[in-house]
Amino acid sequence: MKVCIVSSSDGRAGGHAAAYRLHRGLQSKVSSTMLVGDKSRGDYTVVSPQGKLAEAWLNLAPNLDAVPKLFYPRRDRTTYSVQWLPDRVAAQIANIAPDIINLHWINSGYLKVESIAKLNKPIVWTLHDMWAFTGGCHYSQNCDRYTHSCGRCPILKSDRDWDLSRWLWQRKAKAWQNLDLTIVTPSRWLAECAAASSLLRDATIEVIPNGLDTQRYKPWGQKLAREIIGLPSDKQIVLFGAVSATSNARKGYSLLLPALQKLKGDRTRQMELVIFGASQPEDAPDFGIATRYLGKFNDDISIALLYSAADVFVAPSIQDNLPNTVLEALACGTPCVAFNVGGMPDMIDHQQNGYLATAYDPEDLAYGILWLIEDSERWQRLSALASTKVEQEFTVKKQAQRYQKLFKNILSRNAGLFN
Repeated sequence: MKVCIVSSSDGRAGGHAAAYRLHRGLQSKVSSTMLVGDKSRGDYTVVSPQGKLAEAWLNLAPNLDAVPKLFYPRRDRTTYSVQWLPDRVAAQIANIAPDIINLHWINSGYLKVESIAKLNKPIVWTLHDMWAFTGGCHYSQNCDRYTHSCGRCPILKSDRDWDLSRWLWQRKAKAWQNLDLTIVTPSRWLAECAAASSLLRDATIEVIPNGLDTQRYKPWGQKLAREIIGLPSDKQIVLFGAVSATSNARKGYSLLLPALQKLKGDRTRQMELVIFGASQPEDAPDFGIATRYLGKFNDDISIALLYSAADVFVAPSIQDNLPNTVLEALACGTPCVAFNVGGMPDMIDHQQNGYLATAYDPEDLAYGILWLIEDSERWQRLSALASTKVEQEFTVKKQAQRYQKLFKNILSRNAGLFN
């Protein structure tokens, strides 16, 4: 069986990292090639267009894809993809000649909406956010217009039925109306959203969680990890991090601030907030406790050591699928506190390996942080259950087995239907 995993990048952020991990996991079971636009790893099984022209287009495409958004100057500054640019992805896949195609995050101008219907192979599309069934947004916030036909988009600040979101929704509906898509979502929440959507409600939807290499993401020992990272041994470390941790509003930085400011007294003098994924901003807020910014980490071992050094990982996301950071922290034996939203309940068992706070309630988030760290014996139990949870349910080996089984079933069902 030949599989082609398609992603706009093989980088270390979100869906890109999840796609690459799956690609590596599948290689012991099938022939897997990963096709990307932006190649960042020295892995010969990951292929991308070569040459100065391809590199120039790669740099230009995200900006060109964003041009239609310029007609909405009051829009929210959040990720919104139009996918209207021409591409050569179908020809590149044809050169690989796979039996089945597994799409992942294909935005930033990488793959045109209409090109998906021209791939001429069975398609499994792994969703890492909501874009596949919305009129352009990657997370809808409180909007449910994707269950109809979009328009009057609150993210665009549009008051017109026929706006950019409606145009994109109709392009998708027209291009994919006869397409036999199998959708995979990493979380149950995203599966429910896809099933409720007007674009994908008739598609086959499977839930297969992302997987981790638990030989890398595992408890490394808190004392050793702190010595290597350079963190104090006499503090309780509260860890927060994400790609663009301080500027991505969806990751909840603004809700972390009032939560930590509610922690008062002697307890806060024993705590330190550590933030990774961003450098210290010019006007850094006062969280009420000692804070240090570590910037970006670019390799798995350093990140695993950082998780292992912490007492608790905080993920105050407003809306999220199955964030890698929470999985990685749990795998390293670090209990997590998060709002009870999105895919968080798939990973965090309340008061078993972490704490699920009432959605968007900073006070309950603060309580969860204290509850996780105030009792050392309880923390040890939570830590052990955290890594056990990942070993039992979220290894890349289990993920690859589930995908292999799904691919086999689809190829058997579609035998003879594709040239």
